This record gives sequence, structure tokens and C-alpha cells, in this order.
Amino acid sequence: MMVTYIDDHKERFGIEPICAVLPIAPSTYYANKTQHRDPDRRSARAKRDDGLKLKIQRVWDDNFRVYGVRKVWRQLKREGFEVARCTVARLMRDLGLRGVVRGRKVKTTVPDELLDRPLDRVNRQFNVFRPNALWVADLTYVATWRGFVYVAFVIDAFARRIVGWRVSSSLRTGLALDALEQALYDRQKSETEELIHHSDRGVQYLSIRYAERLQEAGIEPSVGSVGDSYDNALAETINGLYKTEVIRQQGPWRNIEDVEFATLTWVDWFNNRRLFEPIGNVPPREKEIEYYQQLEGSAMAA
Repeated sequence: MMVTYIDDHKERFGIEPICAVLPIAPSTYYANKTQHRDPDRRSARAKRDDGLKLKIQRVWDDNFRVYGVRKVWRQLKREGFEVARCTVARLMRDLGLRGVVRGRKVKTTVPDELLDRPLDRVNRQFNVFRPNALWVADLTYVATWRGFVYVAFVIDAFARRIVGWRVSSSLRTGLALDALEQALYDRQKSETEELIHHSDRGVQYLSIRYAERLQEAGIEPSVGSVGDSYDNALAETINGLYKTEVIRQQGPWRNIEDVEFATLTWVDWFNNRRLFEPIGNVPPREKEIEYYQQLEGSAMAA
């Protein structure tokens, strides 16, 4: 950046006077210009940096342009490129790349104190030891030029995999039910599996239709306390990532169709390629595959 600044102002002030003010020697400036004119004279480190910058830019572009230093570094390591994290940080600064920052939480579901509600069977313990042991569900909203649209998610807590989702222009029970139906179809829960469905106390999740569907599917309902986001912290986390990595990053939004397509694309990336630190910096799908491979190996060994 200092070399560019000198180039922009050298006609007016001269190179040496500018270098006297900036922390750069004239010899360093001239050496840099020489290297740009003759790339073969560049140092081995500079040549290696050029190659790494291309890889870093590719990883950042391929992952919704939301990865920060840590995730770019981990993805490069997964691809077999051994590079120091501080080097990735330096080169990302040179490229002007940085990760997105989470925004504040916005409450979407409306609690109903008059409805009967199930017990809290989770008690903020979202770490489970197999898929289809605990699903968490929540809603969020997106502002478009044609009004608000609403998005429902169902997440399997084991690998943080999104197993059901739906976008709708209405915040009625049907939205949450559609996401649940997709999850039931996707997972094909067996009759012997014990599965808990956890949500906040929004009216959509306490409705008679929703409760009956859970009962039909053999799923045990669980509901957190009113107004306490920690009681549904995992679902709140996924909602926050969605708002940060898609809605704020790619908006403004024209209509529900745009939101639906972007959500479809993001869910596919999230489940199959996004690195998730709480499960070992692997994608959710990879974590589940690893579980079933270990299960199969244990069965064969027995």
C-alpha cells in the first residue's frame, strides 16, 4: 500500500521526501518496483505468497465470502496446503478479505402463556451422541421489498445438520409444520429411535396441529422457558449464522422467491461444505458419515 501511495504522489512531492515521512526506505521502494518489472527477480517468499493468495481468494469466494482467517486456514489444511495461520492472516489483509461479523439477535416467535406446554427435556444440554436423538427448531424473518417473509429451520443437534426448512409469507403453524415434514421425510426416523424435538414457546410450536404431528411421528416434545434464548441456544445459533452469512451479506431482497433460492443454496453449502468448529471443524454431513462408519466398524468387530 505504501508503494502505491508513493506512486500516486511522487510527481508532486518526490520519492525521497515521501520515504522520509513514511516507514519505508527509498531502496525498498526501488527494489519493489524492480521486482514488479522483472518477476523473476522477486524473492522466493514473494512468489510463494502469490500462489497462496490465489488459493486464499478461491477458498473465500467458494464459501459465501464469509470465512475469516481461522476457517480459511483450516480449509487450506484440509486441502493439503501446509501454511501458518499468521501467514494466512497477513495475506488476507493484503487482499482486503475478512470474515463476516454476527449481528444482534432479533426475537421472532411470540410466546403464548395460555397454551399448555411440554416440559423442558433438554435443559440447555445440546450435545448428543448420535443423529436423530435431538432436533431443535426455530423461526426467523427476512425483510423484502414486498414485505416480510419467514423462515423455519429444524436442526439435528448431533452434527448441527439442517434437516428441514421452509420459507413462507405467513407466520402461521403451517410454516413450522412444513419444515417438520421435510425433516421427517429426510431422516426416516425408525420406530425404535428415541427422538426429542425442542423449541421455544412460540405459538407455532405449541399449536394442537404441531403437537399431534409430533405424537404421530413418535417424537417427544420439549419446550424451553419464555424469553430465554439460552434455552434454545443451538437453534438461535443457526438462525444467527443464516442471517449473517446470507441475509445481511447478500441483501437487499426483492421477494420471497429470491430468499427461497438463496436459502436453498446456503443450506446445501452449510450441510455439505461449511466447517463447523463445535463438531471438529468438519461439515455436518461429514460428521454424520464418520459416525455411521464408526458404528459399522464396531458392529463388524463384534
